[in-house]
Amino acid sequence: MLPGFGSLLQTVAAFVVALSIIVAIHEYGHYIVGRWSGIRAEVFSIGFGPVIWSRVDRRGTRWQLAALPLGGYVKFLGDANAASAGADGAALARLSDAELRQTMHGAPLWARAATVAAGPVFNFVLSILLFGAVMMVSGRATDAPQIGEIFALPGIEDSLRPGDLITAVEGIATPDYPALDAAAEGFRDRPTLNYRVERDGAEMTVEGPQLLPPRVAQVVPDSAAGEAGIREGDVVTAIDGQPIASFAQMQQIVSASDGRALDLTLWRDGAEQGVTLTPRRTDLPLRDGGFETAYKMGIAGGMFFTPVTTSIGPIEAVEGGAREVAFVIRSSISALTHMVSGAISTCNLRGPLGIAETSGQAASAGLSNFVWFLAVLSAAIGMMNLFPIPVLDGGHLVFHAWEAIRGKPPSERAMGVLMTAGFAIVLALMAFGLTNDLRC
Repeated sequence: MLPGFGSLLQTVAAFVVALSIIVAIHEYGHYIVGRWSGIRAEVFSIGFGPVIWSRVDRRGTRWQLAALPLGGYVKFLGDANAASAGADGAALARLSDAELRQTMHGAPLWARAATVAAGPVFNFVLSILLFGAVMMVSGRATDAPQIGEIFALPGIEDSLRPGDLITAVEGIATPDYPALDAAAEGFRDRPTLNYRVERDGAEMTVEGPQLLPPRVAQVVPDSAAGEAGIREGDVVTAIDGQPIASFAQMQQIVSASDGRALDLTLWRDGAEQGVTLTPRRTDLPLRDGGFETAYKMGIAGGMFFTPVTTSIGPIEAVEGGAREVAFVIRSSISALTHMVSGAISTCNLRGPLGIAETSGQAASAGLSNFVWFLAVLSAAIGMMNLFPIPVLDGGHLVFHAWEAIRGKPPSERAMGVLMTAGFAIVLALMAFGLTNDLRC
């Protein structure tokens, strides 16, 4: 399904912004560490093709924007091309010993290796900072379950109020959020529950909504729900005419659908409407490794309220960001391993069209969702660049490791063959991803 013109423009714009930021940070890592290491950059380019803007700084580096915003590069002194795939012999022959030291081919091994590794490292740093920033803005829920904002739900006369501290559900004590979830677990078929709360220094029992109602807290990008036009805040009141009381009930029905089309009744802005949706077979990474395969609509649920939160500091945010980066890397490697073994579908590998579509949907979901997506993409690109494939940073690091062990770099002939093979592998992977974008 092709997006409308307005949606297409947003998708393209979000993709270009996301890719340009990630590429700029990646290439700046190469540039700045190279500069610190005494290696001179001649060109710093965002994009390829015809140059639409450029300026030369006082160090002689040309900073430019090119017409095709699908990548970027840093060309160092003495490089034969933008990929640093070989030396410009004629140019190197004209350089003095001091100038030769400023090239990627005359610099010490440590300087070259550090410059190459800096690109992916800067991608990881960007991801950690972006994840951490979202966490700092969102805050952390207090230990005790206390109500912040209450979401509107159909047919519920809610007696709960913002600020209420939930101490029990159906007579079961709830000192923290795990206890709250466990207490409500046995009542997933009931639209309302009895809550014991502390309010203004007094305790009382009031009736409130199902803890985890069938409300859409988030629409997953590139999902069946997004394609069907489901929005954040929608409430699924029935599936195939069967009333739905909780998110868990909805999950059970969707998981058992075996991929058949479902008729959903949605409550949106006080009115009901119907949509037809076909759940997709989806492979989801697990925190402890591996994958869970099930039919999914592509929506996330949540409690009927937002918890009262406390702020978190920079150190805790950075630690949380680092954990998320580790999860992205671990789940990406696991996905590739499972795809190679045939355990999960190869449709999980997406190309530029799929990434662009996801960029647009993430941008539509709000700034925090787009920033989170940007962090995930940056971590994934940093990891992919470390793969030991010639033309990628990981391939260059393998060459440097060979040089460190053997005392000399691979021969020019071997380098040429390996770089050609590397280009072929990268192009094949891009073609495969693009094919998945069109068929999956």
